[in-house]
Amino acid sequence: MPGYNQTFAAFYDDLLGAVDYGAKADFFLGLIARYRDRCQLILDLACGTGSLSVELAARGKEVIGVDASPEMLSQAREKSGECQPPVLYLCQEMEELDLYGTVDAAICMLDSLNHLEGEEALGQALHRLQYFVEPGGLFLFDMNTPYKHREVLGDNTFVYDTDQVYCVWQNTWSPEEGAVDIDLDFFIPDEKGCYHREMESFREYSYSVETVRRLLEENQFQLLEVQGDYTGSAPGPEEERLVYVARRV
Repeated sequence: MPGYNQTFAAFYDDLLGAVDYGAKADFFLGLIARYRDRCQLILDLACGTGSLSVELAARGKEVIGVDASPEMLSQAREKSGECQPPVLYLCQEMEELDLYGTVDAAICMLDSLNHLEGEEALGQALHRLQYFVEPGGLFLFDMNTPYKHREVLGDNTFVYDTDQVYCVWQNTWSPEEGAVDIDLDFFIPDEKGCYHREMESFREYSYSVETVRRLLEENQFQLLEVQGDYTGSAPGPEEERLVYVARRV
């Protein structure tokens, strides 16, 4: 999985400003309560700048946040400095996850698993995760759908104009590889009103529900439920994001 550079980390929250992390924390905790009586220690996998970790800690959970980007984790530590209980942050690739013990549940959101470099890498991440979610524990995650990659992201271009940055987001869809290449151009103003340009590139891979189910089962997880995009309902044919609930067997 790519370790995002300092520029992307700096503007990550600004570009995703519409995400209600408090609502996401409540959503995940509600799902956990449906399938498990006790859940105190939670892994926030690919935690980014720690927004979800902070919300989980504010609800009394012990949280371990793992991300491959030191720049993201630097912001996460600053953001969660006053959390009680404190959040433990670790700089690790998902495919090389190595915790000190097991957790009651793991959460991975904002299509982070799509960013792993293909089915082999996704399988390796799940292989590592199986050792650190206790039997009966849960793994909850979301993923962008093949429909979104093909029809929404596709070969399209998006523009984000915020107070902090002007960002041009360009996509290139590869049907042969089932992946979309994403190129971000950041135009950042300085104190003189001039702009300088920085770039970030990464790739997202598409996975069918059947492929995700197979990889979960190969790595000691049972798929319990698949929902539409944080709706609590069954997904529709044009769903852009799916929420998966799996149990460590």
